[in-house]
Amino acid sequence: MEDMHLMYGLSECNAAEARHLYAVIIQGFKSYREQTIVEPFDPRHNVVVGRNGSGKSNFFYAIQFVLSDEFSHLRPEQRQALLHEGTGPRVLNAYVEIIFDNSDGRLPIDKDEVFLRRVIGAKKDQYFLNKKVVPRSDVMNLLESAGFSRSNPYYIVKQGKINQMATAPDSYRLKLLREVAGTRVYDERREESKAILKETEGKVDKIEEFLRTIEERLKTLEEEKEELKEYQKWDKMRRSLEYTIHDRELKETRKKLDD
Repeated sequence: MEDMHLMYGLSECNAAEARHLYAVIIQGFKSYREQTIVEPFDPRHNVVVGRNGSGKSNFFYAIQFVLSDEFSHLRPEQRQALLHEGTGPRVLNAYVEIIFDNSDGRLPIDKDEVFLRRVIGAKKDQYFLNKKVVPRSDVMNLLESAGFSRSNPYYIVKQGKINQMATAPDSYRLKLLREVAGTRVYDERREESKAILKETEGKVDKIEEFLRTIEERLKTLEEEKEELKEYQKWDKMRRSLEYTIHDRELKETRKKLDD
């Protein structure tokens, strides 16, 4: 596969293949109190070696912390548990930053290097993309469009998962291939767009019905307008005739009085 693959859980060493990963920077996260920079990653294969308890698993947890759904929607006590709790001053914040080699344009950002950082504290959980705060949803959509699937993180393969994937039914493997291709995010957006389109069509129907009501009302008003004009025409004639009659009667009365 072309994307980053991580295999861990071995007692003495962990193996990783990181195609798009350039560097990982960790500070205050689990066993990493001081800032630790791991760079550069080989485009083909990388091996992480260390004694038990040296931080190998936490290194991979740090990558999962940024890229996967495993550490999403954390409660305050869960965020606190991810902060370093060793001796010395209390750690209030922790961050993990992953720098991607984007020279192949896999991530839809016009930069050769993409910086993705997640910062947590007891009361905060923020993502930074190229040093700017961004919503988590934007980060997840960006990663999934590049093949980093949220629902099936194939790029992080834990111990025992390979056999499970090899013996999985064809339907599951087909779903996995679609995840690898990064099409799921577009399927989701298509469904969202269809829902929006359906909602919009409903609104258009309501607007058209409203317009028809307005047109009918305008037609009625136009008819009433014509009736009013006709009424005003005959009313003017009536008043004119009444004036003429009144004037004639007045003249006749004056003539009789003069006689």
